[in-house]
Amino acid sequence: MTCKHAQPWTGRDDGPEPGNARWHDTVIPWTRGAASGSALLGLASDEGVRRNKGRTGAQSGPEALRAALASMALRQPTVLHDAGDVLIDGRDLEAAQEEFATALSDLLADGHFTVGLGGGHEITFASYSGVASALGTEGQWTLGILNIDAHFDLREEPRATSGTGFSQIARAESAAGRAFRYAAVGISETSNTNVLFDRAEALGVEVLLDEECHLGNIDRVRHFVADFAASVDHLYLTIDLDALPAAVAPGVSAPAGFGIGVEIVRAIVLTAARSGKLIHADIAELNPVFDIDQRTARTAARLISDLILNRG
Repeated sequence: MTCKHAQPWTGRDDGPEPGNARWHDTVIPWTRGAASGSALLGLASDEGVRRNKGRTGAQSGPEALRAALASMALRQPTVLHDAGDVLIDGRDLEAAQEEFATALSDLLADGHFTVGLGGGHEITFASYSGVASALGTEGQWTLGILNIDAHFDLREEPRATSGTGFSQIARAESAAGRAFRYAAVGISETSNTNVLFDRAEALGVEVLLDEECHLGNIDRVRHFVADFAASVDHLYLTIDLDALPAAVAPGVSAPAGFGIGVEIVRAIVLTAARSGKLIHADIAELNPVFDIDQRTARTAARLISDLILNRG
């Protein structure tokens, strides 16, 4: 496994005036001690998806996300850093997760708000590990994990996959003597077996089903997120793009037959960003191989922009 350094960003250029600022002419490569801002870090892996018997291609997700972000306009002054990608060589997923966690911990220690770019949802355990390392073992703190997803990802398998992340986190939190605080929004009853629902209940997972996440119920969705954020010291948000309907997000490893609308997903993202608790977010399962007209990548890029520009 290797680390790919941040590459130069390119995009539409309307001139050097500050009022023409876009992502590509604002992002700079991260260096240790740089001015605090928001920092991107990619995990270019879909080994977890392969192990989970999904369709591969998400390894190219970080590159596609940057391409979709590049020409987006910035309406307010923003400090943006790119820390590059952790690449997986062969099938050593666990080593790649460890390297990502170390790099993420360094970024958080440097005072940045961080956004992880997937890759498969194996980024979840890597993100958690980096956040936990940065928070340290001293004192008592609670970390809430908010997952926008059609799936619980609570599988128990001999090896890590894209579907085991939250089981791994539950075990790690238990070993550290901390409560496992997990809220899942957009869960599909047709995508999770009774075993997984039972496991979620046993672990105390807070759940909103996909059928509950609609515009007529948007206030309840916002309150669900706000209440969860208020109940913890720190918040980590992970967005699995397969929570969105396949028409909006065709470029994912497991397209949704129903899904939750982008307006609802954006409301969740904004509520989390403005909670004052959010320290890290990541976005997972963008599979450019199956995307159409960059629909999925553009939607994901807008969510990343909303996260960074609205974080309170």
